[in-house]
Amino acid sequence: MNLNKLLTIIFLLTINNYIYSQKVSKSGTTSASFLEIPVGAYAIGMGGAYVSIAKDASALFWNPAGISSHENYEAILNHTNWIANTSFDFAGIVIPLGVIGNVGFSFTSLSMDDMKVRTVEQPEGTGEYFSAGDISVGLSYARNLTDRFSIGFTAKYIQQKIWHMSAYAFAVDVGTKFKTDLFGGMIIGASIYNFGTSMQMAGRDARYFIRVDPNKQGSNDQIPTNIEMNSWDLPLSIQIGVSTNLIHNEDYRLTVAADAIHPNNDYESMNFGFETAFKEFLFLRGGYQSAFNKYSEGGLSLGFGINSKLILSNALFRFDYAYRDFGRLENIHSFSISLVF
Repeated sequence: MNLNKLLTIIFLLTINNYIYSQKVSKSGTTSASFLEIPVGAYAIGMGGAYVSIAKDASALFWNPAGISSHENYEAILNHTNWIANTSFDFAGIVIPLGVIGNVGFSFTSLSMDDMKVRTVEQPEGTGEYFSAGDISVGLSYARNLTDRFSIGFTAKYIQQKIWHMSAYAFAVDVGTKFKTDLFGGMIIGASIYNFGTSMQMAGRDARYFIRVDPNKQGSNDQIPTNIEMNSWDLPLSIQIGVSTNLIHNEDYRLTVAADAIHPNNDYESMNFGFETAFKEFLFLRGGYQSAFNKYSEGGLSLGFGINSKLILSNALFRFDYAYRDFGRLENIHSFSISLVF
């Protein structure tokens, strides 16, 4: 049995295990949930079925092995109006280094407007304001081991803050891509996300003063103490996917993809997506996220993209938009711009 058939069988068995597994959901039991927010309107428009495609700079999030094939510099900026009036932003750049491989840098941020500090005694506000936000900074490296197989790694620093409290962690992502001879050049991709340390909040907001013995008069009532916070694991996830071109000629291309996801904080699910390209200029996309997870919100995704060469330059400019149905929550709109130069 050759390697192509072996990998295909492994993938199909993995999907079967994910679909019929009935493990208990652990939703809400991990930290740094912003790391699970999808990046790039290209990928979101395809329902997140992107781990095997991962060919633009958003591969820094989806599959670091995807940056190994870049022969030019590429930068991406992504903005999403996330739920509860928060803003999610991602920026990344891929730098080709020739035969030694490619590197990439990424920055992720979840932010919100300042809010009033309210107490039981002062429900309208104390006059103070607090803020909360999360960031992640990543350094990626990828290279082609053969003309068909590539591997990539991302090392990340993660921080969460709310008022005077903060927590931090370190994590790695690992991804691979393999091009087969099956079904018109089917690509198999796999990634492991957020394998790292746990997070524990600490800061002066957990500090208060107590009286050691309240039964004794004159005892000191200003003994400083700290509330000990629990530590929480990162949202570890394994994603395996396949993609292939059903149609590919000079004028049209139709790509379909499917991913299986195994998270440590939710039920297993699958993402499905497609992309139709017209002369590699106009792109129409659609997909469905979190299939087979009956507790997920929404699922439908739609999107489009446009490629255009800049005047007086060989640089390529790309604009992508994606809509994501979020069920009972707000529908999500994502915008991405990329520059290849």
